[in-house]
Amino acid sequence: MSTKPTPAAAIENLANLPPAVQIMNIVSGAFVSQAAYVAAKLGIADILAEGPRTAEYIAVATQTNEDAVYRVLRALSASGVFIETEQRTFANTPASDTLRTDHPESTRDITIWMGEPEHWKVYGGMIESVRTGKPAWDSVHGEPVFKTLFETDQPLGDIFNRAMTSFSHVTIPAIIEAYDFSNAGTVADIAGGYGHLLGAVLKTNPGVKGVLFELPHVLEGAPEMMESYGVADRVEYVAGSFTESIPVAADIYFMKHIIHDWYDYKNEVILRNIREQMSDDAKLLIFDAILPEGNEPHFGKVLDLEMLVSPGGKERTAVEFEALLARSGLKMTRIIETKSPVGIVEAVKA
Repeated sequence: MSTKPTPAAAIENLANLPPAVQIMNIVSGAFVSQAAYVAAKLGIADILAEGPRTAEYIAVATQTNEDAVYRVLRALSASGVFIETEQRTFANTPASDTLRTDHPESTRDITIWMGEPEHWKVYGGMIESVRTGKPAWDSVHGEPVFKTLFETDQPLGDIFNRAMTSFSHVTIPAIIEAYDFSNAGTVADIAGGYGHLLGAVLKTNPGVKGVLFELPHVLEGAPEMMESYGVADRVEYVAGSFTESIPVAADIYFMKHIIHDWYDYKNEVILRNIREQMSDDAKLLIFDAILPEGNEPHFGKVLDLEMLVSPGGKERTAVEFEALLARSGLKMTRIIETKSPVGIVEAVKA
């Protein structure tokens, strides 16, 4: 079943409401978002995994106020997240099932990241980003986002890393279904974190070897991930910074949710560093949202606001990807859609 977001029907239903009600629904979405965060943080979907529970039961299990937790669940049920099966008794729906920790497409960690106070308050600074074109994170926290996550506030960084893994539950299977890696001798995951995507690619393609290129402290967590996929004997680890050099030889290089973190001038440095290592028949794959032109709905158009206020990057259209690649000495060969919010941009040396 496709997991690609299709919000058009929801937008059509919203458009049938009176204009003022449309706006009220949009602006009150912040309440629903924060309620989902509370439910995820408290692990309520896990509590309901065995069946319906009363608000009283949930309050005791989560050490919360019964009436308050009831009101949160009532609001979420009105939005289709949970369902009130009888008075003050709630059960999971297919949507809230994904908030379970053990769900194969778990959204719990990404929901927690979106609502975590240190992240949440950055959205209050969006107007600063609009006025200056610079990420609000820097002014809210006094430093860039990745310095906060990877140096200053490690617990918040851990939440972020789990959130990225959570998002990968949807995107990685879709990527592997959409692209054939089987003819590659070696694939290289550039800035791939603990190597979640690399592990999945190697597990699906047993004849392929892999290279994980990352910052030294990030690589420390990678061997455990590779062991979990059963591919540790086929992985080489290379430490470094992609803005300095990428000393990796591979048939296919790929980056997932990296290019969207940066503006073009920095991406050109990263892409040229990859190009320097590419053979004439090597390929580069970029896994990111590919925005449709005009008013067509796409999850990436909302995610782009996260790029605006946090790292200072952006989501791109196919035309923008093609231009970025050309300036970096690369040529876009095709775009492949997946059953997820991300697409695949394939490129070769120009």
